[in-house]
Amino acid sequence: MNTYAIKYIAILSLLLAFVSCKKKNQNSLPETIESDLVTINYAKGFSIEKHSSGITIIKVFSPWPDADEAFTYCLVPRKLKNFQKLYSKDFDAIINVPVERVIATSTTHIPALENLGVIDRLIGFPETRYISSEVTRKKIDQGKITDLGNNESINTEMAINLNPDLIIGFSINNQNRVYETLLRSDIPIVYNGDWTEETPLGKAEWIKFFAPFFGLEEKAEKLFNATEENYLAAKILAKKATEKPTVLSGALYKDVWYLPGGKSWAASFINDANADYLWKDTNGTGSLSLSLESVLSKGVDASFWVSPSQFTSYDELNKASRHYKRFKAFKEKIIYTFANTKGETGGLVVYELGPARPDLILKDLIYIFHPELLPDHELFFFKPLL
Repeated sequence: MNTYAIKYIAILSLLLAFVSCKKKNQNSLPETIESDLVTINYAKGFSIEKHSSGITIIKVFSPWPDADEAFTYCLVPRKLKNFQKLYSKDFDAIINVPVERVIATSTTHIPALENLGVIDRLIGFPETRYISSEVTRKKIDQGKITDLGNNESINTEMAINLNPDLIIGFSINNQNRVYETLLRSDIPIVYNGDWTEETPLGKAEWIKFFAPFFGLEEKAEKLFNATEENYLAAKILAKKATEKPTVLSGALYKDVWYLPGGKSWAASFINDANADYLWKDTNGTGSLSLSLESVLSKGVDASFWVSPSQFTSYDELNKASRHYKRFKAFKEKIIYTFANTKGETGGLVVYELGPARPDLILKDLIYIFHPELLPDHELFFFKPLL
């Protein structure tokens, strides 16, 4: 048993000692506590520890990039009424589960709630116009999900009035005054860092993070296993290709060309699709910032160009910069984008659903680079530039 498990067994043992001094009833915790770490194979940003008492400990290591602190959450079954209002300096929040009323703050949370079958418990979301899912949009139109304003300045009064059991938070750093206000109102907030993962299956595995809040761990395991199986099968299929085309990505913004770093999520897809991403040897896990000249020197003859930023047509590219016409991919019309795949209100579907379905992204790219391997595939996220 690791030191992390020992620490929380000690903490919970002290709590049990406190409870044992009171009159025992059906809500008392068991006398012995055993714990096990849930297997997380790809995601690096969180861990889950299950206790025989029914208590679950979730630790989030990467709530945002380069975070220097971790957050620890204690999930307590509602039947253990003695702990419903208990907070300890060793936990950032204690949440009664299963959660019945939840506020989410990122579109990446929507597929997890839908796939687990608990989207009916979503009661609030900031900037609902960015949600693309038809299922959730219907609930928004029916008034079942309240728009809470801008993500960085959530309407705290509206959020408090909704009386949520939990807010699944999203933040780019540790400066979030809105969350501080909500915490003072005794609303539990847990940070979700799925977006900081660097691998396709790492992002997808965050469905296991959501599951304990609803008591749906087995369902999450099955869902992820299916995605993993599909992804790995597609990756193996891609290796059968006899050629490995070169790939360019990104576009200019104010004279700087932004494109994925060689260790990024986007670069992983290109590599797994058995293509040669021209910047695969760089160490960046986010975006690289390059000059037009350096991109031209390396990518002018690239076989394919994928994800040209926000551009949706060759006409837009041409108007933005005459230099784009110098690339082979522009001349031969072999540029593919996900910017043309939008929801009813304009949200980009890949930003919402892509992290949960990396297998679909990978199949799109395999079809683009090696169409002979998936002749019957219909592009889901990526489409040819108009």
